[in-house]
Amino acid sequence: MQARLLLEDGTLFTGKAFGAEVETTGEVVFNTGITGYQEVISDPSYCGQIVTMTYPLIGNYGIARDDFEAVRPYIHGFVVRQHEEVPSNWRARYNLDSLLKEYGIPGISEIDTRMLTRRLRHHGTMKGILTTSSKSAAELLEQLKASPLMTDQVARVSTKSLFSAPGSKERIVLVDFGAKSGMLRDLVKRGCDVVVVPHDTTADQIRRLAPDGILLSNGPGDPKNVPHAVRMISDLLGEYPIFGICLGHQLFALACGADTEKLKFGHRGGNHPVKDLQSGRCYITSQNHGYTVKEDSIAGTELEVTHINNNDKTIEGLRHKKHAAFSVQYHPEASPGPFDSSYLFDEFLAMIRKFKEDRQEAPRQAQIVAAAKKKSNVRGGELQYAEK
Repeated sequence: MQARLLLEDGTLFTGKAFGAEVETTGEVVFNTGITGYQEVISDPSYCGQIVTMTYPLIGNYGIARDDFEAVRPYIHGFVVRQHEEVPSNWRARYNLDSLLKEYGIPGISEIDTRMLTRRLRHHGTMKGILTTSSKSAAELLEQLKASPLMTDQVARVSTKSLFSAPGSKERIVLVDFGAKSGMLRDLVKRGCDVVVVPHDTTADQIRRLAPDGILLSNGPGDPKNVPHAVRMISDLLGEYPIFGICLGHQLFALACGADTEKLKFGHRGGNHPVKDLQSGRCYITSQNHGYTVKEDSIAGTELEVTHINNNDKTIEGLRHKKHAAFSVQYHPEASPGPFDSSYLFDEFLAMIRKFKEDRQEAPRQAQIVAAAKKKSNVRGGELQYAEK
């Protein structure tokens, strides 16, 4: 069956359909990963997007039970050069076509994905419509122009109710803006008592959970479409240690007074070089975002830049100068390095322990100062009386 992908600038691609036989619209983006298509499809951060894979052969190792990043995929369409229908992998339970059909997601193959990627790089990401219908290109273009991009992606992908993964160590409240399962896995692996809460959980509701630290997850879309999260972070900043990842990083920046802006075509793939400004070390990172923190907006805030992207010099990491809080734009729970960025979870837990020690030490120091001051006042009074 024939499928067509039409961009908002009128560019039309005609190819072979796979997956569900439906019509869908979304923001057309590209991912440069050679492997990991199952993780891409199931990453909630792609909600509302039609994803193009730049690597030509997709589907060759099928779909495995343990490689999902969420309970279901949220992408609006999948674009590949060559779709392999018969996977070869002992871990595979079924093929890519079956997964897309199960969740009503259309796919298109046998198109020039190199040309499509170059067009998106040159002009920026665009709206697109993916269809198996027989409508004319003019009809599809009119329909596409009348279809606005989604703005409620976080509400669509976030958990609807609180749930927990019990552990014996630090209690971490993970605010789910579209969290990948890898984040929960990394915390559980370290023995944390994790409580996952919806995106619209208030500061007071989080306080009642008595966390040791707060993790702000990744998620889809524009961070400015989640103003309630910015208010929550601002209210809790300084009360608890905070670690933000991807969208959580952008929300943390907004809560601290910085600003964000949309990138021309975003960062999506497992090969993005990030430089740690303190050590000078370069990490190969996994990324999936279309927005970034504006560099000139950092001035006047209490934030400092800790990491930058070696390709375009955009901000990849921030740390608060006064409070126990930091964030990164990339995904430390992903494995392109394969594990060279997972140390950030250990830094988060170390920050929590230091924060607790400082809180326990503060009353003791205050008692010492008060006692010394009282003793000094008594001595001063005795001296004055003697002089009289």
